[in-house]
Amino acid sequence: MPAINYHNRVFRSVDSTPNGEVDAETSFYYQQEGNLVTATYSGGDIRWGMLLALADAAGNLTMRYQHLNQQHEFRTGICLTTPEVLSDGRLRLHERWQWTSGDQSAGHSVLEEVLT
Repeated sequence: MPAINYHNRVFRSVDSTPNGEVDAETSFYYQQEGNLVTATYSGGDIRWGMLLALADAAGNLTMRYQHLNQQHEFRTGICLTTPEVLSDGRLRLHERWQWTSGDQSAGHSVLEEVLT
C-alpha cells in the first residue's frame, strides 16, 4: 500500500512552466483505490481533463493525462509526481511532465492541496 493516501483530496496549481496549461483556477479532484490513483480536473484554460496514475510505496505517481482546453484542443501527456507533506499536513505535488501531443515539450508544475 502506498505511503500517501490521495483519496478525496483536492489540489490547485501554484506554479507551472509557461508551456503548461494549468493555473490557479484549475482544480484537481483525486480518488484512490489501492495503488490506482485517478483524478478529474477543470478550470482556467482546462475545459475538462482526466488522469490515471500508479502510486509506488513512497506515494510517487507515474501518470498519463488528457484534457480538452478552452480552445477545443485535445492535449495528452505523461507525468512523474513526487509528493511533499507540508507542516500543516497538506500535500504539495512536484510534477515533471511532457506533452505527448503538440510540440512534445517538457515542463514542471507544483500543486498544493486545498482544504475543503
